[in-house]
Amino acid sequence: MNANNLLQAGIFIVVLLALAVPVAGYITRVLDGRSRVVRLFAPLENLLYRIAGVDPSAEMSWKRYALATLSFNVLGVGFLYVLLRIQGWLPDNLGNPQRLGAMTADGAFNTAVSFVTNTNWQDYTPEQTVSYLTQMLGLTVQNFLSAATGIVVVIALIRGFARHSAQTIGNFWVDLTRTTLYILVPMAAIVAALLMSQGMIQNFKSYQDVPTLQTTTYAAPKLDAQGNPVKDAKGNPVTVDTKATTQTLAMGPVASQVAIKMLGTNGGGFFNANSAHPYENPTPFSNFVEMLAILIIPAALCLVFGNVVGDRRQGVAVLAVMGIAFAVAVGVELSAEQAGNPLLASLNVDQHASALQAGGNMEGKETRFSIAQTGIFVVATTAASCGAVNAMHDSLTPLGGLVPMLFIQLGEVIFGGVGSGLYGMLVFALLAVFVAGLMIGRTPEYVGKKIESFEMKMVAIVVLLTPMLVLLGTSIAVLADAGKAGIANPGAHGFSEILYAFSSAANNNGSAFAGLTVNTPFYNSLLGIAMWFGRFGTIVPVLAIAGSLAAKKRIAVTGGTLPTHGPLFVVLLLGTVLLVGALTYVPALALGPGVEHLIMMGVH
Repeated sequence: MNANNLLQAGIFIVVLLALAVPVAGYITRVLDGRSRVVRLFAPLENLLYRIAGVDPSAEMSWKRYALATLSFNVLGVGFLYVLLRIQGWLPDNLGNPQRLGAMTADGAFNTAVSFVTNTNWQDYTPEQTVSYLTQMLGLTVQNFLSAATGIVVVIALIRGFARHSAQTIGNFWVDLTRTTLYILVPMAAIVAALLMSQGMIQNFKSYQDVPTLQTTTYAAPKLDAQGNPVKDAKGNPVTVDTKATTQTLAMGPVASQVAIKMLGTNGGGFFNANSAHPYENPTPFSNFVEMLAILIIPAALCLVFGNVVGDRRQGVAVLAVMGIAFAVAVGVELSAEQAGNPLLASLNVDQHASALQAGGNMEGKETRFSIAQTGIFVVATTAASCGAVNAMHDSLTPLGGLVPMLFIQLGEVIFGGVGSGLYGMLVFALLAVFVAGLMIGRTPEYVGKKIESFEMKMVAIVVLLTPMLVLLGTSIAVLADAGKAGIANPGAHGFSEILYAFSSAANNNGSAFAGLTVNTPFYNSLLGIAMWFGRFGTIVPVLAIAGSLAAKKRIAVTGGTLPTHGPLFVVLLLGTVLLVGALTYVPALALGPGVEHLIMMGVH
């Protein structure tokens, strides 16, 4: 850790919190229909309702809301799966200038579930696998809709706290339409314009062959007249020296997809190198914009919660928990990476920061981002359920890799995904007041609502489901031959890669350590199942909690009511998240990053 790291982290956190206030005000006005933007485009919105046969004045019970949510996303999976399977039939003038073929059945299943669940796990090379039309009509559209789904679910939960003696929690179709039209689309347009100003490309050109600055000689297989590899008498392949004088550069509508991939905490990437690619993240300023885009809506939604329930201090308390955890994690991450690798130090490799180098562990990192902007990005993308990466997480130090893995395993509640982070944190808040109620012998209550057995049963499902998916999936993978076949790094690190993969899938993050071969029927199927149930297995209980709370009467604050807006509750909530969320994974983390760290430090 040095002064530069502290300064950049401090600037980022201050700018994030400052922008969250106006964004929260705008989102609040949009969702209750008071925004001038909503009134201006009301005719267009009403036209969409008429076309879809939706009555915007008819509200839904939590069961109808959940059914609409599930039905809509099942249709999304089906549409995207078909698009990926028929991609090879599309001519080059229909958004497939490279004439890319269809994705395999298991790959299409995994990808369709991945993008619909806001995970955006990619086990393929995008620029060699998916066409422009698939990127725009399939992946980018789902980036908007999956993000909107997360936001409308948390808005339904917030209404559950705000309403009393009510049987409805809103209209899914109205919430989805307004969130997409008035929040995500305009904000994505602003982010895309900023990114294009930094040199990010946005075009529909075919891939470009350009001359290289120098000729590269490499060994290539020698082929016979039929195009088959030639082998010598011992059966070894014969190679010939080949000179490369050109390089193929992938093109495409990048900025429009990157903007919503960040803003909607989707993740994924237009290119295989993701946000480390110079066309997908050209400059330190574009990197700063992308990090802000990841966290701005999750941070703002905390304040929206306070606005809607009529007590802004409630939202500030939740945001404080997220902010404290984020700041501590950034400090640990930057310290671990800046300290470097002692195994390299023993080889007299200079890892000290100087005027000529950033120092520390620069393996897998871009020099234009260095330790500071890489470390903040690593924490931001895993604090949120984004999963976009501007460095190779597989190359982080053991402690540097532990931080993002742990943040994912906490349930993506430290900011978390758009909507999903806040409803996850509010579930932990219900658990915190329940524990506090047990300690003082009172019926727990939160924001004027009694928390009773039904809510706690739903809380238990939400809290326990993703750890079950992660640990069960990891166990199957390390025992099954098909799972072990994907391990390229045996030992503790190989275990970490599998644990990270299932943590990322079940918690809908999408990033990876990437040293694990997962583009196989085994992993595509198992991870796809984890992604689906990790997303919708928690959304349904959250909506059930929303319906139950909305039907309850509001209770008056008394002298025995636990204040849920002050420092005491912030500490209680943060402790609940860490104890319940983290302790579940301690044995697994000890076998992975824990053992790796001891090996790196020379402890055997």
